[in-house]
Amino acid sequence: MEGLLNHPWISRRKIDVVEYHRMGAAGILHEDDRVELIEGELIAMAPIGDHHAGTSMTLTTPLVRAVGDDAIVSVGNPVRLDSYNEPQPDFALLRPRPGGYTRRHPGPTDVLLLIELSDGTLRFDRTVKLALYGAHGIREFWIVNLGQGVVEVCRGPRPDGYASVETFGPDAVLAPEALPGLTLRVADILP
Repeated sequence: MEGLLNHPWISRRKIDVVEYHRMGAAGILHEDDRVELIEGELIAMAPIGDHHAGTSMTLTTPLVRAVGDDAIVSVGNPVRLDSYNEPQPDFALLRPRPGGYTRRHPGPTDVLLLIELSDGTLRFDRTVKLALYGAHGIREFWIVNLGQGVVEVCRGPRPDGYASVETFGPDAVLAPEALPGLTLRVADILP
């Protein structure tokens, strides 16, 4: 039965972000349901393992300290890319704005950098997320490859992904293009 519905000739009904949020308000989706809206479909998010959780905790404080008042560090919160896409990246560095983001989720123009921590999600992050973020003009996207101990830096968004994808090992120092004063050693990102 696996793949029974994976045929291009079967019609699907996309849902938009308004319907997605209505599902939450109606109790159909709950806060602990690990799903994100990608291309109008609810996609199950992988469980967060020990390595992923530990890396997230390790990276949060240095990121907050490093950006200071130059950016807002959003951890695991949604970014609304358009009417059919509201992924939840592990980290988003956002433009500061008066009142913060209490009235709406940040959009592509608010994002300075997105970071995904990848262990069991590496294939999804390298294909689906990379193409999605690039197509929506996210200027920089980092994949923290927990299995190999490297960071893949994606820059130059274009409709099919990114013009440049470079891999950096533990000895490298990274600086986001939008925040040139912020530097992070890969060794500090990967505990």
